[in-house]
Amino acid sequence: MDMMKMTDRTYYAPKGGLPPQTDLITDRAVFTEAYAVIPRREFSDIVASFLPFWDKTRLWVIARPLSGFAETFSQYIMEVQPGGGSDKPEPDTGAEGVLFVVEGEITVRLDGKSHVMKPGGYAFLPPAAKWSLRNESSGTARFHWVRKAYEFVDGIEAPTPIFTNENDIAPIAMPDTEGKWATTRFVDPTDLRHDMHVTIVTIGPGGVIPFPETHVMEHGLYVLEGKAVYRLNQDWVEVQAGDYMWLRAFCPQACYAGGPGNFRYLLYKDVNRHMKLGTPFTRG
Repeated sequence: MDMMKMTDRTYYAPKGGLPPQTDLITDRAVFTEAYAVIPRREFSDIVASFLPFWDKTRLWVIARPLSGFAETFSQYIMEVQPGGGSDKPEPDTGAEGVLFVVEGEITVRLDGKSHVMKPGGYAFLPPAAKWSLRNESSGTARFHWVRKAYEFVDGIEAPTPIFTNENDIAPIAMPDTEGKWATTRFVDPTDLRHDMHVTIVTIGPGGVIPFPETHVMEHGLYVLEGKAVYRLNQDWVEVQAGDYMWLRAFCPQACYAGGPGNFRYLLYKDVNRHMKLGTPFTRG
């Protein structure tokens, strides 16, 4: 499949700054009861955040748990300057994490081993993992950090760490799509130790998701490359590299890839666990 060539893979990373005073205010940003779209122009200096115990680092929070909306995860775009990083990056011992590098180079230390991660690099960090992260290069590093409270299950062990790069993983084409729609999977979907997946979806020029997916999994979609027209609930929304979509469970979703190159996005979803039930009714 030509669209999956290793050399075709690129990653959009925000740089911050502010739009000029001559720009129009109107934009594609939208927040609804079913979905949100954060266009890449919104990743400006004034919405950047900072974290305890992180040096020479800022971030953009692009997803966080909200009552009645996406409730299972948070997602950051981290920007670490040379020499920056953290020796205490994750304060929650019950949180698992995924890192995905879109620019520059980071070094993650875990269990006495150092892992140098470059663009396309993926890491899964299990709950209670004692890891640290530093930018030991001479350039700025930017990466996604997805965090989730791990759902333990009696009789099933927590997952072990994973370090890999998408360039070392062959995308798997979806059935009956003539290779126009494929997924790069970093975790075996049948491995029930994992309660979330972070994958990369690639749709070739003119390819489509040909039906409105409607399902229980919450989604975060960061567009790495290309452009598309996305169907979200009842609306058609144009998106491009650097945009982020946040989809509530059961929000209908489909798309047309706009070309001229591939449309690719980093996708979060929660998987492999029973649905939490509410407080049972009591009888008087």
